[in-house]
Amino acid sequence: MTTTFDQLADDVLAGSPATTEDALAVLRAPDDELMSVVAAAGRLRRAHFGNAVKVNYLVDLKSGLCQENCNYCSQAIGSAAPILKYSWLSQDAALAQAGAGLEGGASRVCMVASGRGPSTRDIDKVAEMAGALKRQHPDVEICACLGLLKDDQAERLKAAGVDAYNHNINTAESHHHNIVQTHTYADRVDTVRKAKDAGLSPCSGLIAGLGESDEQLVEALFALRELGADSIPVNFLLPFDGTPFENTWELTPARCLLILAMARFVCPDKEVRIAGGREVHLRSLQPIALHVANSIFLGDYLTSEGQAAEADLEMIRDNGFVVLGSEQDLAQRAAGPVIRRRGAGTDLLPNA
Repeated sequence: MTTTFDQLADDVLAGSPATTEDALAVLRAPDDELMSVVAAAGRLRRAHFGNAVKVNYLVDLKSGLCQENCNYCSQAIGSAAPILKYSWLSQDAALAQAGAGLEGGASRVCMVASGRGPSTRDIDKVAEMAGALKRQHPDVEICACLGLLKDDQAERLKAAGVDAYNHNINTAESHHHNIVQTHTYADRVDTVRKAKDAGLSPCSGLIAGLGESDEQLVEALFALRELGADSIPVNFLLPFDGTPFENTWELTPARCLLILAMARFVCPDKEVRIAGGREVHLRSLQPIALHVANSIFLGDYLTSEGQAAEADLEMIRDNGFVVLGSEQDLAQRAAGPVIRRRGAGTDLLPNA
């Protein structure tokens, strides 16, 4: 018997976009339908991404010392979280960090710096790092995450070899004022659009567990669909001590899984990335989440530790997936058609 979620998957595969009502139904699925939701969303994941998992690696170029008051962030002004704080890494140190992630199986390096937004000098630093990284690893994808962009900065990054730009909207527009007051939701959207207009792949996602309603989670995902985000990191709040959200624990593993499934139904052909907080909140359901999402961060995050990189890769292998771009991934891809160069119409003997 076809379930409601199977039918939704059929409709989405046939080209009918999920509605806000569909998304709410996914998010509010009862526990006894959890695996039905996963199975249906997994059909969309397989249709668009096969059995490959994209592996991303974060390089934290500058940590802490931020003047913005994002209430969830351990790096924000006023945060008393005992995190690492340092100014810009040297280019050699940044390249060494990136190289470690690439050797571990990553295909995209995310170069991140705290702060409201980059200065011209900051853009020059990242541009030089990106150029050097591309020379060492020509096939690497580089994503920059430097905060709010000014005019012409995205173009400078693009010219230097940066492929994508991350700037999360984090939450629904209707909830944004509860989360941060030093910049607006419109500021964030403007940066995503600047990146997209410059030819950078727009990477923008959200943080779940910020006191938002079901309707606001749906609102945020539909905003991301409207923005045309190519990759959507789904973060789960880590309530650091010393931040306004300390001791905020709203999420369960099942809830996190449904949020990822909703993202897949709403944005079926986009990269859905399981991002910060997955180890803490998904816990034993992390492997199941791979059947919905098609991308993860490898190892550690910006100010929190992740599980061991080898454990991540083992989880991918054990669940029948392959790392995107790996030998196993390339070997299973069908070879393209071979153009005939012999037989009729040529001077060579036929293959007969």
